[in-house]
Amino acid sequence: MTLAVLQAQDFSKSQCATGLRAALNVLDKWMASCEQACRVLRISRSTYNRAGQKDSTWAVSLDADQMQRISLVLNIHAALRLVFDNPENVYGFPKMDNHNAFFNGRAPLDIMAQGDMISLYETFRRIDALRGAQW
Repeated sequence: MTLAVLQAQDFSKSQCATGLRAALNVLDKWMASCEQACRVLRISRSTYNRAGQKDSTWAVSLDADQMQRISLVLNIHAALRLVFDNPENVYGFPKMDNHNAFFNGRAPLDIMAQGDMISLYETFRRIDALRGAQW
């Protein structure tokens, strides 16, 4: 998978809201806490709560970093769906302790929730490599 450089101005507020809700849906299925989701996506608790409401008119402005984070979460999800057939692994893998060199016994979600872009990106790289991607 190739990660395109995202420009925040390329997205409308409603597109940002749609992307945010999709990423939060994935994080919810990964059993991420509110705090973890907020750190992964670099959003506030109030944005997290507003995104979870059923208001179809709600929209939000997100910066390029936040949109890149959304993209990484969605790409991690896509890679997991390609690697695993069973939903328990697709959604459970991010919470499972991983003893490969990069993870050192930590769960991928715990690394992503450190909040820095490098941790999120490197987690994506390791998970994407499981599907045989070339780097």
